[in-house]
Amino acid sequence: MKIVAKKKLWKYLFWFGPFLITVGLTVGLVSEQWGLIPLAFLITGIVISGLWIIWQSYQTNWWRSRSTQAGTNALVATLAVLAILGLINFLGTRYHLRADLTETQLFTLAPQSRELVSVLPQPVKVWVFDINQNPQDRELLENYQRQSSKFKYEYIDPQARPGLAEKFGVKDYGEVYLESGNKRQLVQTVNENERLSEVRLTSRLQQLTNSTTAKVYLLQGHGERQLSAGKGAISQAVQGLGDKNFTTAPLNLAETSKVPQDAAVVIVAGPKRGLFEGEVKALQEYLNRGGSLLLMIDPNTDPKVDTLLQEWGVRLDNRLAVDVSKDSVGLGPAAPLVTEYGQHPITKDFANGISFYPVARPLEITSVPGVEATPLLRTKPYPNSWAESDLQSEKLEFNADKDLKGPLTLGVALTRKQAAKSTSTPQASPTPSRLPSPTTQSKTSPTPSPSPKTPQASPLPSPTTQGKASPTPSSPPSPSSQTATESRLVVLGNSNFATDGLFQQQLNGDVFLNSVTWLSQQEKQPLSIRPKEPKNRRITLTTTQANLLILSSLLVLPLIGLVAAVIIWWKRR
Repeated sequence: MKIVAKKKLWKYLFWFGPFLITVGLTVGLVSEQWGLIPLAFLITGIVISGLWIIWQSYQTNWWRSRSTQAGTNALVATLAVLAILGLINFLGTRYHLRADLTETQLFTLAPQSRELVSVLPQPVKVWVFDINQNPQDRELLENYQRQSSKFKYEYIDPQARPGLAEKFGVKDYGEVYLESGNKRQLVQTVNENERLSEVRLTSRLQQLTNSTTAKVYLLQGHGERQLSAGKGAISQAVQGLGDKNFTTAPLNLAETSKVPQDAAVVIVAGPKRGLFEGEVKALQEYLNRGGSLLLMIDPNTDPKVDTLLQEWGVRLDNRLAVDVSKDSVGLGPAAPLVTEYGQHPITKDFANGISFYPVARPLEITSVPGVEATPLLRTKPYPNSWAESDLQSEKLEFNADKDLKGPLTLGVALTRKQAAKSTSTPQASPTPSRLPSPTTQSKTSPTPSPSPKTPQASPLPSPTTQGKASPTPSSPPSPSSQTATESRLVVLGNSNFATDGLFQQQLNGDVFLNSVTWLSQQEKQPLSIRPKEPKNRRITLTTTQANLLILSSLLVLPLIGLVAAVIIWWKRR
């Protein structure tokens, strides 16, 4: 009787072990806190279950049986698989490894977006005021969130939280807002037909986080591309500059005779007539004081800027760049297709992407002391491309004595250091003047300023001022008295690529926007490459082709399978 009682006791203790394990797991999962209480339940239950297993093994000797060993192997294998799956799930949660196998990388953020989000100076949150959470929009927002812990997003029902909706001024479902500190900005309104756009979200994020604005002037008065919408206009390019936090304004140097001091970049887009000599000098003076200039010059035009370009080692070739290697693309030979780019911040993320330049002229680059030149755009080598001199003949044919073999340079970026003076410490850096004498240095009256051609940054010290203005005659100028600024110039042999309609094709718009961004010398502002759009792979069939497809799939292919089956059956019969 005692033995039977002991067996019943262990049987009841066995059920008490799984019960305690279940209680411990329930307490831990519900409270999401694995403290002393749930761990005590789990450990006690595991100990009781383990003792029962040991006792059963001792009493029945079942551990040595073949069925027990097979069951144990199966249990161990199952636990190992669960442990491996758990480890994989843990690693997948902690470390995000994604592979985008689409041809155009549709589910991968553009380099501009990744670079911008990864260096966010302060937390940013996206508020989506909508009831429905579109999976495509959530995927895009999660891609942003993976780049930085400072980027958050949240879906809000405007009816459930009217106070928050009123705070943002929400008027309709689907409105998406960006918030950073006290700044708020509407991104767009999403609906069934329009999903959340990476282009708009990145542009608004850039505007919200960038506190500085740069002024871009576009030269007018010589037949340049018009800024408002119209045939051959660059209104989309101007809008793109606005999206990147630039402010734009037209500039007529014939009226002002000088580039404004607040100009970060001056753009000369496709002038058809020549500039006045005074206008060219104004641009030269602007560059000499550390300005930045973008020249887009089309063939068969003479804007009279040769003297300016000569200082930088650039010459405009009057021939036409042709490319005969792209019949399948649908572009004519007079629209060179570029897939080779220079190693430069403007084109660093382009890889072998495509940009094209209808009716372009090549550039000739020569070395000039103090000027650093980097070719940006290069056509394919000969015989795929060359510079054609005969613009009247309809038959394109390379003539060795007149034409120039490819590859051709269609764009170049140049930099030149300029010496800039500061008047913040006048005692240490006297006002520039003619060669001083002891008499003139002792006077306090102003001295005549030097002509623009005078290369001296400051006068030579005289015996009288040596002890006051400068410690030693040979000491270099201090940073407060003289700093080096950099002038930048980008020359492109085409302006058609930035016109409305072509601006949004391939990388054309990125060439323009990146050039202006680099010229503005805002090094912390990320350069762009436009997010890729899905390719249209629809097949358009005629009625005959559709009927043939239906006939072959519903009749011919099943009939072939039936005949093959009958033949095999007949042979095996």
